[in-house]
Amino acid sequence: MAQSNTLSSETSPTTSQSAVPITVARGDGIGPEIMQATLDILQAAGARLEIQEIEIGEQLYNKGIMSGIEDSSWDSILKTRVFLKAPITTPQGGGVKSLNVTTRKTLGLYANVRPCVSYHPFVRTKHPTMDVVIVRENEEDLYAGIEHRQTDEVYQCLKLISRPGSEKIVRYAFEYAVANNRKKVTCFTKDNIMKFTDGLFHKVFDEVAAEYPQIENEHWIVDIGAAKLADSPEAFDVVVMPNLYGDILSDVAAQIAGSVGLAGSANIGEKAAMFEAIHGSAPRRAGQNLANPSGLLLGAVQMLVHIGQQDVAQSVHNAWLRTLEDGVHTYDIFKEGVSKQKVGTREFAEAVVARVGQLPQQLKAVQYNAPAAKSGAAKPIYTPVKPAKKALKGVDVFVHCAGISPNDLGAKVTALQLENLPLQVISNRGQKVFPQGFAETFCTDHWRCRFVGANDGDITHQDVITLLGRFAAAGLDFIKTEHLCTFDGEKGWTAAQGT
Repeated sequence: MAQSNTLSSETSPTTSQSAVPITVARGDGIGPEIMQATLDILQAAGARLEIQEIEIGEQLYNKGIMSGIEDSSWDSILKTRVFLKAPITTPQGGGVKSLNVTTRKTLGLYANVRPCVSYHPFVRTKHPTMDVVIVRENEEDLYAGIEHRQTDEVYQCLKLISRPGSEKIVRYAFEYAVANNRKKVTCFTKDNIMKFTDGLFHKVFDEVAAEYPQIENEHWIVDIGAAKLADSPEAFDVVVMPNLYGDILSDVAAQIAGSVGLAGSANIGEKAAMFEAIHGSAPRRAGQNLANPSGLLLGAVQMLVHIGQQDVAQSVHNAWLRTLEDGVHTYDIFKEGVSKQKVGTREFAEAVVARVGQLPQQLKAVQYNAPAAKSGAAKPIYTPVKPAKKALKGVDVFVHCAGISPNDLGAKVTALQLENLPLQVISNRGQKVFPQGFAETFCTDHWRCRFVGANDGDITHQDVITLLGRFAAAGLDFIKTEHLCTFDGEKGWTAAQGT
């Protein structure tokens, strides 16, 4: 990606008066019902849309199209660059990839934005003033989906965190805060344990935060941060996180705000965007006229803002708030003494349509203004780094070997070392077991044998090949290698636990 690329915004620079082409997928389970309700409300509010419908999800999986989407549907999405998607059902197991993840990564939708707002006293919550926006990295982390079975007992999933990916999402979070008059951005990571991956995300957060002195910033370790978010969400404003933490905690935040069923989601990239509810397809509720369409509807409101139809977004959102106030609720949020009428999916949509043009009386009315024109050069979404001087210093050789003690394996592997590439340590699931391991340490059939150049010297690829040849000759099943490199003299690997 060239450095000239600039930060994309969730809002367009002008208000759109002409019909905007969008791609719509009705999805699976409750998807068709809540999509129809959403489209009925948008039409009644005067949304200026040119809709192209595509089929995705379960029906295609059942036809043997394991991507869940046909090529012609990609053509529509790539043409419109705006995708309003109902939930789909992804088959469990069997190597089928999530179409949601595939779409986000294929289109470069790096920012997932999930507002989590309390609607007290009309929706039950313990946090009546909660108003938190979760900004989640959307393309990498464990969701890279790179997994392998390596031994009889051990499976692997690679966690990939990049500097460009981290900078893009962190900068988006701060730009979002500026554009929406937010006061603070908080970062959650687990960099006390994952010092390189989460450590990079935290480091980039600190670097970018320094460019926004008007926005308060803070960092929390994700476990205690999650506890604080669940207990005192009013302490947070915008929270930015790597992919997995963001996925989990945005659901938690939505639920404690009132209901996962009320939360919409925007997936924003430089050249395209996708909008959806954060909940799943709920096939057990399908076809019963029960489902709450609010999550998808609020995702559609984010879409309207994105395409420059702030006027319609405002009208729809306020009509929806007024409907909640008037006690017209679907079963999932219905509460005796607060709710006045329990309705189905269609009837809820009709109630929102009837209130288009009205404002809430107790809940705060929303206002979506066209964004102010930007002055000066836009910030790059990330700054390419200067390549470091890279030196190969060692290699980790991972071995599948069952029914052997650490000391016996250590004796075998020591006999294979090169003069300039001696064995330093053997670990099992990251814990040192040789030399001088503990008998109490439980071991699987998956071992890491670390060789580091003698006297911290450089080694060559041929040294690695020679070493692996010795493993093969000894009948040891090596399953993976990882090179140990320095970058401008700084180690690019972490120590085994216990060393």
